[in-house]
Amino acid sequence: MAFRFQNFPVYKEIKIYIKNVYHHSSKFPKDEQFGLSSQLQRAATSIALNLTEGSDRGSDKKFSHFIQMAIGSLNETVAIFDIGLDNEFINGQSYDIMIGQAENIVKQLSGLRRS
Repeated sequence: MAFRFQNFPVYKEIKIYIKNVYHHSSKFPKDEQFGLSSQLQRAATSIALNLTEGSDRGSDKKFSHFIQMAIGSLNETVAIFDIGLDNEFINGQSYDIMIGQAENIVKQLSGLRRS
């Protein structure tokens, strides 16, 4: 592939996570469409965008910085899912699935950052 980030297994996981985020956020109440739902979608998309932007920065230090920003965006999605669970915008089973996916992604991103 022409783009380095497309070869990262975590990139494929992030794309699946984003698709699932959009699925679950679409079930949030309509009055959250421009609030938590939109913020959740932006944060999830930001995970992929930070990884891809950093992948071609030319130094490991810069790449590591962008990976850390991607992890920050991932953390933001987890916090929004916490709020969604507390407010019954998402059920416990869906929450557990999304948090499990997030944990898997953060482990992969952390490993990539260390390598």
